Amino acid sequence: MSYGIVIDSGSSRSTVHLYQWPAEKQNNTGVVSQTLRCMVAGPGISDMLVDNAQDQQSWASIRECMNNITQIVPADQHNSTVLYLGATAGMRLLHSQNETKSNEILRNLQNYLQSLPFNFQNASIMSGKEEGLYGWITVNYLLGNFLERNIWNMWVRPAGGKMVGSMDLGGASTQIAFTLPDPNAQGIDIVQVSLYGYEYNIYTHSFLCYGKNEAEKRVLAALVKNSKNATHVTNPCFNLGYNMTVSAESIFGTECIETPADYDPKQMITLKGSSDNGACSDVVQSIFDVTSCTKNCSFDGVYQPSVGPGDFLAYAGFFYTAQAVELKGISQLDQWNSSTWEFCSWDWPTLKLKKGWIAEKYRKSYCYSAHYVQTLLVNGYKFNKDTWKHIDFQKQVHNTSIGWSLGYMLHTSNMIPAEAKLVRLPMANSVFGGLLFLFTALTIVSVMFLIIKAVRACY
Repeated sequence: MSYGIVIDSGSSRSTVHLYQWPAEKQNNTGVVSQTLRCMVAGPGISDMLVDNAQDQQSWASIRECMNNITQIVPADQHNSTVLYLGATAGMRLLHSQNETKSNEILRNLQNYLQSLPFNFQNASIMSGKEEGLYGWITVNYLLGNFLERNIWNMWVRPAGGKMVGSMDLGGASTQIAFTLPDPNAQGIDIVQVSLYGYEYNIYTHSFLCYGKNEAEKRVLAALVKNSKNATHVTNPCFNLGYNMTVSAESIFGTECIETPADYDPKQMITLKGSSDNGACSDVVQSIFDVTSCTKNCSFDGVYQPSVGPGDFLAYAGFFYTAQAVELKGISQLDQWNSSTWEFCSWDWPTLKLKKGWIAEKYRKSYCYSAHYVQTLLVNGYKFNKDTWKHIDFQKQVHNTSIGWSLGYMLHTSNMIPAEAKLVRLPMANSVFGGLLFLFTALTIVSVMFLIIKAVRACY
């Protein structure tokens, strides 16, 4: 077996993935599997260098994950096991806000990872376009859409070459990626890639500040700004009976929100739940600009071709929200709408009784999340009743987590070749031609013999 390690440093947490595959089959499709998925304690790396005690907890958890991997990977393969760290939207935001701090965090992580016995490659901040593309590669690789075995036990492209679109919802950004039928389509968000000898035209776009957590801050900021009392605010997306007091900095202390003129980061704000579906839907919709353009676009004036009629896999935050409203897998848009309204109409004690398996820090936000996912997909990406049925909300494919990390490793390490391998016969072409002629002649003679026997038997 061969091994590869990818550390996914997201905005809300870091996750260490260990992958393995048969060494002699590394260029085949669907052979890579996830051996370990280790969640690092604490927030994302973009929150480092703020709280020393929190940093110590995060570092201890990172070391524990890497020690576990060191035990799993055979010692004689440590040097050949590639190791990558990819940071996403949380670090993209921090880099734009404080480049010096961002570079210091990456440098500290790089120094530690270089000290490990693995083949460390790099620690870098990925662009949103790369994150979307690698997610698309992961989805279609795990589904076996690039290659399949034919009756001759050879790897060939599946009939029709049907690809599945990818939708990822993180904490600070969301990505969409899907193939375009027009091979000549061009645009700032269209990427051309060659995989296994086939060209793909892929539309991919990442919306920074539209991840689930950052978007919720924008919703809360809108509620505070529109409230008559800026310290006691009704939140229609919190269930009735749930109240929470937070600092103004926890809402406005992000690059995604313009701070008000009288902003005091230490001011405390009490948010009071009201279970108001209509008001929640309205405030969520208010953070989307869907009027900048009306044709071939999603929102905020961003170009996007039509999503229909292809299939999509929605994962990460999309899956967890679907799971909360009990609609993971494939559902109808009407079902999503009714389940969301039911979920949000419950008061907090009822919600706690019905959804006690969800931790409180997540449970309080799932009413907002359900409205947000519906608004993003319908108002934003322009899914409708017909195309919604083609969205599959999933967490894993074949026991491997869906995300950009696998696609990143496959593409960066050249495990998916741009050109298809030339299939060579284990004999000379002339010998193969002679054998093919011989077997054809024998088949014809055999069929004629059977026909003659059948005729004689009848007479």
